[in-house]
Amino acid sequence: MSQALIEQRLVALRDEGYRAFNSKLIPTVDPGRVIGIRVPALRQLARELKRDEPAACRAFLDTLPHRYHEEDNLHGFLIELEPDFARALRLTEAFLPHVDNWATCDLFSPKVFKKHPEEMLATARRWVDSEQPYTRRYGIGLLLSNYLDARFRPELLELVADVRSEHYYVRMMVAWYFATALAKQHEAALPYIVGRRLERWTHNKAIQKAIESRRITDEQKAMLRTLKAT
Repeated sequence: MSQALIEQRLVALRDEGYRAFNSKLIPTVDPGRVIGIRVPALRQLARELKRDEPAACRAFLDTLPHRYHEEDNLHGFLIELEPDFARALRLTEAFLPHVDNWATCDLFSPKVFKKHPEEMLATARRWVDSEQPYTRRYGIGLLLSNYLDARFRPELLELVADVRSEHYYVRMMVAWYFATALAKQHEAALPYIVGRRLERWTHNKAIQKAIESRRITDEQKAMLRTLKAT
């Protein structure tokens, strides 16, 4: 199966109503790049291609940049299905510089990464320091997803709190990280809010998202409301 045939498979899944809706959610993407394909259909296509067309998948993953937003998303889903750690990491490193929106950035997370927590923690630290905003967002998202539970380390809060960026989607991920940390590691995360360690907008957004969470108690929410920066 050629690149052109993969593109034909994608176009066949077009949903015009969803295209109009989805384009509004990803303002950094040219609407002309959006086909309009729902995520479950894209995931299913990725599984089918991985199973039936492995050579075409390899060629597709070695071809960047892509024309369509959904090709980028398919690319992410194919990486997610990669069982070999070294290859999954190499493919992710090659792909991240081409990511241009929050949705593609957040939609894929190779399961094999969780089997190599120490290697991935070192990689996530490097990504958090990247000059590329979506690589940075991806690194923070990885810390949020994989290192706020059993593998939590308090120093990771310091790493994320030190992030300073004018990029909206980086700042938003920092806020999400701390909102989640307040739910999962409340005692460790709270001093960063009390001490105003985040810049003002991110500080208030983290509090807002935490207050909206069902995992935060009413007592904790009441305290957080008193900590908003004015």
